Amino acid sequence: MRKINFIVVHCTATPAGQDMTVMELEQWHKSHGLGAMGYHFVIGLDGYLQFGLPIDKIGKHVKGLNRCSIGVAYVGGRDVMGKPADTRTEAQKETIKRLIDYLKAEFPESRVVAHSDIGGKDCPCFDAAKEHN
Repeated sequence: MRKINFIVVHCTATPAGQDMTVMELEQWHKSHGLGAMGYHFVIGLDGYLQFGLPIDKIGKHVKGLNRCSIGVAYVGGRDVMGKPADTRTEAQKETIKRLIDYLKAEFPESRVVAHSDIGGKDCPCFDAAKEHN
């Protein structure tokens, strides 16, 4: 198993209320030259946990840290005007919390970070480190 230093939280940068599946995300990633699904987990609007890449596979979600990280994305991250916003539903918040608790138990030395903390993006539109470390 590879060493995991970071659990990186992302958003899909889609408008509030617009759901997206792992298959749709994978098609988007492929169309943008990323090859395959970049995230390990995706959380739908209803809180449903979708599996992307297996954890033992290196994702494509944060430049320079993919080898030592797990990518978690929630569907949303933009308001109806397309501006960055924390659009998580209560169900998404609960699933993210449970998933990160599980991942922290599996990888106790890992640190939870937002994509914005290490990638210069406005993603995931909330302070993931503050909520989950």
